[in-house]
Amino acid sequence: MERDGRLTNVELAHRVGLTTGPCLRRVQRLEADGVIRGYRAVIDPAAVGRSFEVLIDLTLEAQDAETVERFEQTLAQAEEVIELRRLFGTPDYFVRVAVADLAAYETFLSRRVMTIPRVKGVTSHFTMKNVKPAP
Repeated sequence: MERDGRLTNVELAHRVGLTTGPCLRRVQRLEADGVIRGYRAVIDPAAVGRSFEVLIDLTLEAQDAETVERFEQTLAQAEEVIELRRLFGTPDYFVRVAVADLAAYETFLSRRVMTIPRVKGVTSHFTMKNVKPAP
């Protein structure tokens, strides 16, 4: 199901060797228990003008609650940010950004990221090749 969330219950039951009734109940239980958190469509970034992906290592000047909360809220709301992780150690954050091109990234960086108070350091990594994309 993780590879193909559009499997019918009949096909899933066939693949796992169950009849459809027990298979459906197991899937419903996995949903109810939070094991299956949802279903989604995988969108081609180029089709929506977001094929330029940048990975950012970001460090803050301070780790006080106000600084962290303001930073996280601001970036979590940015549509360009497709992943935001707070890390142990250095850097403080890993940010995955998807935009149209280099000019759009420069605008995002200078107008959105660098305007957040107490951002200390930003290192941008540009992907040469995505060897194993996220599911």
